[in-house]
Amino acid sequence: MNIRPAIFCLTTVTLALGTQAAFTQDIEVTHSVLPDQSYTLIYPDTMEASGGIDKPLTINNPNAPLQCTMSYVPVDQTDWTPEDALASLVTAEVEAGWRNTFPGFVLGAHGPTAYQSDRALLYEGTSTDSPMGVPLTIIHTETVAHGLGYTLDCLFDTTQAEQARPIIDFIIANFSTNADAECCVAVSPLTEIVPAQ
Repeated sequence: MNIRPAIFCLTTVTLALGTQAAFTQDIEVTHSVLPDQSYTLIYPDTMEASGGIDKPLTINNPNAPLQCTMSYVPVDQTDWTPEDALASLVTAEVEAGWRNTFPGFVLGAHGPTAYQSDRALLYEGTSTDSPMGVPLTIIHTETVAHGLGYTLDCLFDTTQAEQARPIIDFIIANFSTNADAECCVAVSPLTEIVPAQ
């Protein structure tokens, strides 16, 4: 599966995330209403959802550069695995694809990971010359399930990684390609991720 990065609708808000990373807050659960495009997206209620149905579903923190976008993509390989995708990952191609939107994007850690429902490929990278005016960390995940390709792409202000990364890890670990998933999966360290060289 060759999945292109999603195009983010970026805001220019650059407020610090502060204590919003604490998971004492409530959560929102969004389920698909289309039986042939199932998903469950679980996220802190400080984030707002937009889109869906016939366009990517985006969750965005209105007070900070923290955003995730879930999209469907057509696939030919129904026997796709994250290991196969990792083996065919070409650093130069990945970086070139993301640099169209995020100048200076450099690929970092990558490897298999897990959604609540499926194994997935994860890779991350950074853009020091982003259109938001702050350095960004972009985390891309993808899988194939029910004959569909799913991508879940998140970004956050790199300088706020200590607060933002636990939120992103929670969203990824609890994402499901099933429409009836429930909250919540405990987040464990990603032991299979290969550090940037």
